[in-house]
Amino acid sequence: MIEVDEVGVIAGDATLLAPVSVTARRGEALIVRGRNGTGKSTLLRVLAGARQASSGSVRIGGAPVAARDRRFRRRVAAMVGLPPMSPDLTVSDHVLLVATTWLDDPHASTELAQGVLAELGLGALGTRFPHELSSGQTQLFGLALVMARPFEVLILDEPEQRLDPEHIGSVIDALRARRDGGATLVVATHSPVLADALADRTLRLDAAA
Repeated sequence: MIEVDEVGVIAGDATLLAPVSVTARRGEALIVRGRNGTGKSTLLRVLAGARQASSGSVRIGGAPVAARDRRFRRRVAAMVGLPPMSPDLTVSDHVLLVATTWLDDPHASTELAQGVLAELGLGALGTRFPHELSSGQTQLFGLALVMARPFEVLILDEPEQRLDPEHIGSVIDALRARRDGGATLVVATHSPVLADALADRTLRLDAAA
């Protein structure tokens, strides 16, 4: 599903990502580990189509990364930093909007939105606005937004940020369900708990740098 061949990123005189190669099959979780500054987020941005590689190539589902191609966007969902949030929409409004964008059936959209919120422990917070959430709740809200849609590949940058152990467990369960359902996951993390629970493959950028 994912083929990364000697992908590197350079900005001016700075190497943001030393050349790296890795693959991941459908239904596998690739965990990306490494110290801050070794290029984890940069690699994820390249995979998501948010940054151009300086060298090498990436193919997802056999096709080049093309962020403006609807087929690529339908295949790949990503959260590298919190997604945009409107102060005028509630938590439920946001998640339902995402689901409705991708699904034609209103009933299916509502079911998906409500299911994701419940799965991440946000069901009781649906009427709140983004500014009324704690930092941990905001992180879960961001995850709900990226998961409230169809995808074949899910790319997440440190999804454990700001979460206590209980909620990390909920995120692990949700991600494991997507992986076991056939999605390919790419997750950059500093959490050994999350990494050990999900990893089918591990890319260590410390070693690649």
